[in-house]
Amino acid sequence: MAGAHDCGDPGRAMHSVEAALALLLAEARPLTDSEPVPLVGAQGRVLASSLVSPGDQPAWDSSAMDGYALRAADAAQGPLPVSQRIPAGAMAEPLAPGTAARIFTGAPVPAGADTVVVQEACERLGDGRVQLPAAVDAGHNIRYRGERLRAGDAVLTPGVRLGPQHLALAASVGATVLHVRRRLRVAIVASGDELVEPGEPLGPGQIYNSNRTLYQALLAGLGCEIIDLGIVPDTLAATRTTLADGAERADLVLASGGVSVGEEDHVRPAVEALGRLDLWSIAIRPGRPLAFGHIGETPFIGSPGNPVSLFVTFCLFARPFIQRMQGLEPLPTPKRIHATAGFDWPKPDQRREYQRARLMVDATGHARVEVFASRSSADLRSLTWANGLVELMEGQTLRAGDPVAFIPLTELLS
Repeated sequence: MAGAHDCGDPGRAMHSVEAALALLLAEARPLTDSEPVPLVGAQGRVLASSLVSPGDQPAWDSSAMDGYALRAADAAQGPLPVSQRIPAGAMAEPLAPGTAARIFTGAPVPAGADTVVVQEACERLGDGRVQLPAAVDAGHNIRYRGERLRAGDAVLTPGVRLGPQHLALAASVGATVLHVRRRLRVAIVASGDELVEPGEPLGPGQIYNSNRTLYQALLAGLGCEIIDLGIVPDTLAATRTTLADGAERADLVLASGGVSVGEEDHVRPAVEALGRLDLWSIAIRPGRPLAFGHIGETPFIGSPGNPVSLFVTFCLFARPFIQRMQGLEPLPTPKRIHATAGFDWPKPDQRREYQRARLMVDATGHARVEVFASRSSADLRSLTWANGLVELMEGQTLRAGDPVAFIPLTELLS
């Protein structure tokens, strides 16, 4: 992982954030394979084919409230006899003229009734009659047949990531199986002789490999199937062999470290030997040496080795690329919150900066953003301290009190 610092090739122009993202998304090819999955196992998957309603929803006129069903015109007659009781799940008899039916939420409205009066507005008399309000209008508190869905209507359309609400809607029309995109297979590899897996003893100059865990957690949150290629030694031959193996087995290869220009940075030349590199320098801090290309036909994204750089570039670039490959449409764009800077930023940078930040709301409801004390892209504490990133544009300076754009972590991890 030598060369993991935030540096790049001074001889090559850097892409803007927008240009880099546009390049990646233009190269993302959505999966075409799909599979049937039981409803209970479909959460988090991306729907591949439409679900249509087999019938009208609701399938009959039903009551939206507990109360009394009647003809609105009959209410002026005074107390009406209660001719039947209709709980949810029961069949209703046609309503006898001049009567009311005791009815409950979800129960079918009897033929002949044109309104439901809520029970709180009525008084049940001891002789089996019900006293109604003086004025009753037709059409109240009835859910009409087909008002939500008609037979053949699309219930769910392809490209949506299925959440609990989607699964509940599918169940409400009787679906038990949904056709979803197969899981995206992503191979991950970490580059560097200095890396040791947690639990193993550290030798001189060695550090624990946190990037493996970070990649695994980020990819699990997107519902990917993970192929762990482990740690590759700092040699060109080993790097080529490992990357070629990943490209054979996966839909996408992600590598951390080895993408800069140091003598021990072998990922970049290995990718160029196996395929091509389309991008590897972005005007961003942290994360300038982000690489994108193909190993054969398999797309490749290489992040800097420092974990904060990996996190930021994954969220801003790899995440939308993966979502496009999964067939998610439209791609969600992280929402910015407009807040006030609680810090000074006196020195402009030619690159766009995504600084780890914390949004706080004071007793008056005013939102203020603070930034982590260190700008180091190796300090993972900054990500546990932060609840978002503050976006600092190229050439921007700030004084405390100026407006800033804040991206919550929830927008980058969901």
